[in-house]
Amino acid sequence: MRATLRWAHADLRAHRGEALFIVLATAGITACLLLAGALFSYAADPWQRVFTQSDGAHVWIHTRADAEPDRLAGLEGVTGVAGPFATARTTVELGGARAAVELRATGPEPPAVARPLVTAGRTAEGGADDEIVLEGSLAAALWAEAGDTVTVRGGPGVERELRVVGVADTAERRYAPGERPGIAWLPPEALEALAPAPEQTGRTVGLRLGDPGDTDFTVQRAVTLLGADRVQEVTRWQQARGEAEGENRLLGLVLALFGLGALLAAALAVAGAISTRIHGHLRDISVLKAIGFTPAQVVRVFLVQHLAFALLGVATGAAVTELLGAHVPGRIGEAVDLWRRLPGHTWTVLGTTAGSVLFIATATWLAAWRAGRVPPVPVARTAVPRGPGALTRLERRALGKDVPPALVLGWRGAFPGRLRSLAAVGRLAVPLAMITVALGAWATLDRFRSEPGEVGLPAALTVREASPGGPGGRPVDVGRLASGHPDVTAVHPGAEAQALVPGQTTTITLRGLGTDADPYPFALAEGRLPGGPDEAVAGQGLLDLLDVRVGDWVRMTVQGRPQILHITGRTIEPEDGGRIVSTSLDNLELDDDGTTEPGFHRLVLRDGADAGEVGADLAASSGGRLEVREVPNPADGFAAARGVVAGLVAVLALIGLTELSTLLGARVRDRRRDLLALKAVGLTPRQIAGVMVVSTGVTALAAAVAGTAVGAVAGTWLIDALSHAGGVGAGIAQPPSPVTLLLVVVSAVAVSAAVSALPAARAARRRIADTLSETL
Repeated sequence: MRATLRWAHADLRAHRGEALFIVLATAGITACLLLAGALFSYAADPWQRVFTQSDGAHVWIHTRADAEPDRLAGLEGVTGVAGPFATARTTVELGGARAAVELRATGPEPPAVARPLVTAGRTAEGGADDEIVLEGSLAAALWAEAGDTVTVRGGPGVERELRVVGVADTAERRYAPGERPGIAWLPPEALEALAPAPEQTGRTVGLRLGDPGDTDFTVQRAVTLLGADRVQEVTRWQQARGEAEGENRLLGLVLALFGLGALLAAALAVAGAISTRIHGHLRDISVLKAIGFTPAQVVRVFLVQHLAFALLGVATGAAVTELLGAHVPGRIGEAVDLWRRLPGHTWTVLGTTAGSVLFIATATWLAAWRAGRVPPVPVARTAVPRGPGALTRLERRALGKDVPPALVLGWRGAFPGRLRSLAAVGRLAVPLAMITVALGAWATLDRFRSEPGEVGLPAALTVREASPGGPGGRPVDVGRLASGHPDVTAVHPGAEAQALVPGQTTTITLRGLGTDADPYPFALAEGRLPGGPDEAVAGQGLLDLLDVRVGDWVRMTVQGRPQILHITGRTIEPEDGGRIVSTSLDNLELDDDGTTEPGFHRLVLRDGADAGEVGADLAASSGGRLEVREVPNPADGFAAARGVVAGLVAVLALIGLTELSTLLGARVRDRRRDLLALKAVGLTPRQIAGVMVVSTGVTALAAAVAGTAVGAVAGTWLIDALSHAGGVGAGIAQPPSPVTLLLVVVSAVAVSAAVSALPAARAARRRIADTLSETL
């Protein structure tokens, strides 16, 4: 052991640069993995983000008005309390849409626990009896936004109009029509003015726990303390999180894929750096074995040395990420700041660092084990890598036609050994392939903006009557008003209802869009469009839910009546997880007379038209009789994903730069012997440096071409596969444009040339005596 430590110390003193590079590479890759984890946590779990930022409550208890929930603050394990709030359950209306709501009386200052995160507008002012803030899902169901006026029913004969001053997010369970009321916050004065009936009133309290695992036990104690007869409902954080995860399944799958790709690229970069360094010590290994070291001792030498490098590098990377990560501008800094407050943050850091050290130890052992089999003699033949051999006929002809020697010799030196060259190209191609996949995801998000009709969003606006019946009880001709606008190319009536699937266990969305005479332009991915009685198209999520295929018949229950439809095609459905079946409005029988009156109209606009401007024009021209909303675009919900994708591209670029530095160091070291020959034939130091730069550039070019080609094909397949798993359905993937792929290739070659310029120039200016002594 003493001899092992002495050799390791001597080697460290002799190769300070290599040791520093290994430590910095390990630190950089560890930081990249931690940043990738932070970005994944930030975007893939919006519920956890809201819960953390709002200091959410783990348990919400709804009681009768005569209960005393204040006593729950003294329960063991409770670290914070939201409320208790005086509540009233009633209904809120806007433009003919009605939703159940739980009104909560809150003060002007937000609570310390479970405070609403205002995303639009502001909070209600203290003492204002005409202001209200709606939870996001409730506002979406009502088509409400800041500035609208909603009608709230109070006690018998009481009905008041309140102005929506804000929309907020909360980590509680979301509004579900017919199942669960939405949430709205208003000042106590506004709640008193509604004069709710006693049976409508109650109290609500939120409990934040020190250990979320004690949720069930805390609920039991709370119910016992308050009395089971006074507790009306209990909701847990697991329920809210489960619902939110279902809504973000596709985004989570995409980001998980990128995280695994970053992990693979990092692992290959670390393994390549270690293997390259050990390969550079073949001469030293031969000497060690010649003086009596056994193969096991050789393995132990490198294992001890690289474990020390790994511990130092991993600790440095983790410390830098923890201390400085939150100060990085943009999405990365915001993600790290939030990630540090998540419950599993400490275990994630420990698991990542421990896994990195374990992987480095494994890679070192494998490389050292292979190196331990090197025979002690002959030293020179083992230590010096073989050259590429004699010039080929093409290379000799190129030199004879005045092609710059740097290009010919650089091309010749780019692939000195078949296996090692292929391994280097493969390791460098992995991050480039993942960058191409990320760019494909970006292009797919842009496709929702540029080509919405091809991804299930042919209509840009949804229009309905603001007050059914219009002035004087006369109906409003929505179709005539909308079709009169010059930017509107088509108006399609529609209706929507919730339907129960066979077994009565799950609800799906049944839509009637267009008519038999003027069919709706569905984005068809498979089969054919509906054209006859009882024919319909469905999303992938519905086909998977019912385990049916295109061509099958499906039965459902709508408003207590059976509805049987023939599925003729599969459409791309970006809403509701694809659990949507759509047919002609003429096939629905939602009204008592066996017909269905349109509940809204979908408007298709001409290319290039601004949906916001068209909507404002229609609302103004109708004199307030029409309520116009833009059709939700999934690209809006993936706004955070754009920043995350950009961050992951940066992380992968850093990993690729690390691998490029490893490749450059190995290339300069292995080609030291060639300096003698190059200088002997008259090449200047600048030409020699050019040979090394071209050699690295050609390798980067091969890796970039292979990486972009594989990434473009694999990215399209993966995005479609993940879209299928998320219920949207295959057919939305958009590969990067040829210009983008060319830019990636050019950037990779340019970066490789820039990075290799300085080391190549320094190596080219080394004296022949130094090169000769190192070779011999």
